[in-house]
Amino acid sequence: MNNFVITIARGFGSGGKEIATKLGERLGIPCYERQILTLASDKSGIDESLFVDSDEKLRSNKVAKLLHKIPFSNVLEPHEKAFVSDTNLFNIQAEIIRELARTESCIIVGKCADFVLKDFDNVISIYIEAPRAACVKSVMSKMYISEERANHLIKKTDKYRADYYNFYTGGNYWTNPVNYDMTLNSDRIGRDKCVDVIMNYIGTKFAGR
Repeated sequence: MNNFVITIARGFGSGGKEIATKLGERLGIPCYERQILTLASDKSGIDESLFVDSDEKLRSNKVAKLLHKIPFSNVLEPHEKAFVSDTNLFNIQAEIIRELARTESCIIVGKCADFVLKDFDNVISIYIEAPRAACVKSVMSKMYISEERANHLIKKTDKYRADYYNFYTGGNYWTNPVNYDMTLNSDRIGRDKCVDVIMNYIGTKFAGR
């Protein structure tokens, strides 16, 4: 088989990052999430904190409207005024993601990777979700916070991820099942079984490659 990429989109608290990490261990390939920001910083010379500040979220609506003036997919030169704009930061990350898809097998968590790689035939895109109660329980356990705080974080995080996806995909919505090869409810079969299902699908989709 040639190199392949698995993209993982995930609801906050659904276990998507855990599933991605375990899948990477099973396959023996790297799993990229925060590392994309580091690679983008290294490539562009832009301070990594700027990538972190705009990671899978938009700034104010006023700023977002201004960013629409900057073309997607075109990475700007350092001397250009909008070089450190959120849209250019996204374009730099997208370039990193496309380069990874061309050169190595890996897993990419978030970053609109399913959309960025929609024209690549060596990609499997997965969406991981779970009922709110299961997500709340998971977040409470991992972050040692109250139920009220967990609910607030889930609502806030899922909202800014959805807005980010909508903005950079030109109006598509984050949970649209058509965006993905499959959507898995991690609470139904458990996170380890989700890894098994994805492994089976990899073998099915890429059979004969």
